[in-house]
Amino acid sequence: MFASLTARAEEAKELPADATLARLVQESLAAMPELASAQHASSAQAARVLQAGAWPDPVLQLGIQNDGFKSIEVGRMETSFVSFMASQTVPWPGKTGLRESLGAVSGAQIREAMARLRLSTEAAVRRGYLDLSFVRERAELLAQRETLWQRSLEAARIKYEAGTGAQLDLLRGQVELTRLKQQRVGLLAEERATLLQLNRLRRHSADAPIATPRRIRDLPPPAAGVSHFSSARALARSPELRAARLEVSRAAKQVDLAQKSYYPDLTVGAGYMYRGALPPMWLVTVSAPVPVFAGSKQGAAETESRALGHAARSQVEALEQLVRLRSDERRVAFSALVETIGLYETTLLTQSSGAAEAALAQYQVGRASFASLLDANAGLISDEESYLRTRVDAERLLIAEDEVSLAGTPTPATAGGGASMPGAMGSSATVGSSPTRSPAAPTSAAPTASPSVGSGSGSGMSGM
Repeated sequence: MFASLTARAEEAKELPADATLARLVQESLAAMPELASAQHASSAQAARVLQAGAWPDPVLQLGIQNDGFKSIEVGRMETSFVSFMASQTVPWPGKTGLRESLGAVSGAQIREAMARLRLSTEAAVRRGYLDLSFVRERAELLAQRETLWQRSLEAARIKYEAGTGAQLDLLRGQVELTRLKQQRVGLLAEERATLLQLNRLRRHSADAPIATPRRIRDLPPPAAGVSHFSSARALARSPELRAARLEVSRAAKQVDLAQKSYYPDLTVGAGYMYRGALPPMWLVTVSAPVPVFAGSKQGAAETESRALGHAARSQVEALEQLVRLRSDERRVAFSALVETIGLYETTLLTQSSGAAEAALAQYQVGRASFASLLDANAGLISDEESYLRTRVDAERLLIAEDEVSLAGTPTPATAGGGASMPGAMGSSATVGSSPTRSPAAPTSAAPTASPSVGSGSGSGMSGM
């Protein structure tokens, strides 16, 4: 069953990546110290498996037995001799194989921890690359907004010089242009912070440039990504779930080993006694421990292993429910975002652009106030930014699904960002705001044998 799930997971379609993003992911995986640490831990565990399957070392013994303390009586007294003895402890059949199997399970769990590190690292790079593209496109929107403000200011200046406009309109337009300069400073700082995070992941210098040739608007249509969300696929790809299933296997093998511990390991020995002129002697022995305290040792070990098995199965059930829930949450949120993006592309952006043009034309002929012109311009830029943010939110959900993140998914904020009241400044249209989070490095934790239900990195949607 596990093999078929893994095969289906490997056949799943990966998220698209341009050449720059693919290179960033490869560099980050190669430079990640946590992943290198896990690889060394995996090699160490493989060596432990060999140790677990080895028999105890044989024991060689050289001794002398002598009658009296005054002289060496070997060859003269019958009970005086030099002995050469060897013994070997032979584990009960099946014990060493079970110990090797337990070590192999631990090695497989370390590999699942490595799989989680790879998924989380790739997701962090993808989110960082997405954030970098987003902040740069918001800077382009800022330039577009500045152009609109310049046009509005020019219209206000013409009317003021003609004596049909108010000086307040001219001053208000200048104030808005000054605010744009403040917002540009914030966007530049956000871009630098995002670059710092990405360069840290790939261990490059902090100021190393990263190009973003693929624009957010040029991403594949979001409607095509609905099929990417599948709880069955998430169940097959979740490293935490696979590690929990391995823990069930470990507990079962521990029960078998505890049951075999009732059967003693045998120690076989042989010896040769040299007595000089007298005939030699020889000895053969077979010894075994007597399980007098089996109730408090072997029996308790079996009880412990069975309890751990029940706990592991409950953990698997809980993780299966959580993985399904998270995947379904992302699918529902993604579907809502797809509908919202459709409204932006088919109706809202066109309407907002038309409203801004109409407001400028009406202001020029004296049929609209300067406040309503500024509000229409702010609504246009805010809708453009909200559209990009919604595309980013949808892409983040795809990244989280590919990461098989166990983090919760907030309900998408599908409301538009444009101002609603004529004459009011569109405070929601501040392009310099920061709706996305900087890419965080994956949690650097040592591989554990029993992953927590709440583990798994990944973020939800931006701006929530």
